Amino acid sequence: MKKLKIAVAAAVLLAAGASYADITVGVSLSLTGPASGLGIPLKNEIALWPKSIAGQKLNVIVLDDATDPTTGVKNARRFVTEDKADVIVGSVATPVAIPMAAVAAEADTVQLALSPAALPPGKDKWTFRLPQSNAVMAHAVVAHMKKLGVKTVGFLGYTDAYGEEWLKAFGPLAEKNGIKLVAAERFARSDTSVTGQALKLVSANPDAILIVASGSGAAMPEMAVVERGYKGKIFQTHAAATRDLMRVGGKEVEGTYVVSGPAVVADQLPASNPSKQLGLEFIQGYEKAYGPGSRNQFAAHGFDTALLLEKAVPIALKKGQPGTKEFRAALRDALETMGRTVVSQGVLDYTPQDHWGFPDDTGVMLKVVNDQFKVD
Repeated sequence: MKKLKIAVAAAVLLAAGASYADITVGVSLSLTGPASGLGIPLKNEIALWPKSIAGQKLNVIVLDDATDPTTGVKNARRFVTEDKADVIVGSVATPVAIPMAAVAAEADTVQLALSPAALPPGKDKWTFRLPQSNAVMAHAVVAHMKKLGVKTVGFLGYTDAYGEEWLKAFGPLAEKNGIKLVAAERFARSDTSVTGQALKLVSANPDAILIVASGSGAAMPEMAVVERGYKGKIFQTHAAATRDLMRVGGKEVEGTYVVSGPAVVADQLPASNPSKQLGLEFIQGYEKAYGPGSRNQFAAHGFDTALLLEKAVPIALKKGQPGTKEFRAALRDALETMGRTVVSQGVLDYTPQDHWGFPDDTGVMLKVVNDQFKVD
């Protein structure tokens, strides 16, 4: 009888341990390198995540990928082999997130990408994006250009996947709306000057220039074209929706149009916007921790990552326990089938065929006015 009692007690303890296993989240962020201005705010937001979800403790491991694809892959491999991660988060840099997706797929582990990482059809079975796609944001940019009477446009963007995917999404849509692309110039994230490219764009004299860069690095190319006499309209992408643009660019970025998710300007949105309340919660929590005006596009993606986990994890727990392949598969299935999900950056609706989620009307157009972002 005594042995039986001991056996029963051991079984109960084992069951309890299984019911309350840690959910391991491996996060790869660009905390150094050209994309550090994106990664650091995300790390700040992750520090505000809940300590547990659905009764399961969150074990969050954050590594620096230094904006380097090789390091990002190394981090991802460590997450799935050493840390036995249930989910991979990152990277915030598109050229890093894309090769990480291959590791996630190989390990049958969900990747919540923090950049608009474009993958070939069928290669994103395990990858879900938190940022709006470049195609979604291009809709807002082109519509605003058309509204302002823009007929010709120049492009100045990164040579990497982020820049090229933006050009691929924007170019045909602009042409379809009667806006002619008259010049396209590129530069590397690590470049400190774009003098040659700026001169060519100013010489082409388009009605508007679209700059595709990120964080504080988005200011340098804009300053270059302005300093060389460009007087037309300048547009920036959602990777520039941060105060770093104004901090670095100063008066030379005044009047810039920036496409953004709703979270950055939630306090300026009408009550009818579905993301207003969650956007306000993000702003209040983040600025309480890091100071007034610290809100930005990237930290909001971190806020939304926690929202997704809080919705998907309880569903996945019905089919498996953290640390198992059953749980990882169930987490993917939950994300694909949980339906319409309001987050601070819009309304997500992932499906097995669509791991982007946001509709075309998600983007919000902002304008830099007196060193502040204002809904335009």
